[in-house]
Amino acid sequence: MFEKVNPAHPDKVADRIAGAIVDAAYAREKDPRVAVEVLIGHGTCHIIAETSVHIPEEEVEAIVKRIGGSLVTDYREFPQDAHLSGNQEGMVRCGDNGIFRGVPVTEEQKALTQIAAFMYKTFPYDGKFILDQARLIICQSNADTAHIKEVYPAAEVNPLGDWTGGTDVDSGATNRKLGSDMADSVTGGGLHGKDLSKADVSLNIYAWLQAQETGIPVEVCCAIGDEEVDGIPYRDIVETARDYIMSIGGFEKFAEWGLVRYEDHK
Repeated sequence: MFEKVNPAHPDKVADRIAGAIVDAAYAREKDPRVAVEVLIGHGTCHIIAETSVHIPEEEVEAIVKRIGGSLVTDYREFPQDAHLSGNQEGMVRCGDNGIFRGVPVTEEQKALTQIAAFMYKTFPYDGKFILDQARLIICQSNADTAHIKEVYPAAEVNPLGDWTGGTDVDSGATNRKLGSDMADSVTGGGLHGKDLSKADVSLNIYAWLQAQETGIPVEVCCAIGDEEVDGIPYRDIVETARDYIMSIGGFEKFAEWGLVRYEDHK
């Protein structure tokens, strides 16, 4: 059983905006310290950023307009806490406490991700999809239900009828769709809107990659300040995560589909 949302879902729009702001921070420094929270809906995008680098408000407004459309941007920027910032002085250390799990992606999860990607290519609007063995549920906005039934005749399509979707219908917030992004690997740590020093980013990616490589679940835990995790220098884990993020085009692209990506399972 798996649920997947596409990049136009309001929660994913929030993730994408947060990711684009993190990209902007990395464009200014090799290793910035940044954490971004986004709440979007009903004409407004609220953003709080704790960051070691200044990102001009007009650049943030341009990001919001490009990804979220004609929204009023409320951007608040604050310096990172001195204790958290000091944790990284002189060495790359684990940036948070946490338990992280990686689980191999199942054939069912791959299949639904491909369906979601196909639907998004055809209808680039808010959509949500569920696959539970033989039961396929498709909720796709700005699409004709009868047309979707022609492609997926056995699916349950738009149970409440045709709908419009988007941020005028539903609010969105960063890291609210981790089940879609991580499948069975979901943990308490959110993937989006954070720099690579944050365990929520690097250790989630590390554990997930290990699980896909070995075919077995992987679990690791860490405390803030750890210089090694799972017997590996935390610096190396950060670089593994950096390579992965860069390979898919940056933090904004990462936010589109999360770790369970169509491109990984063609």
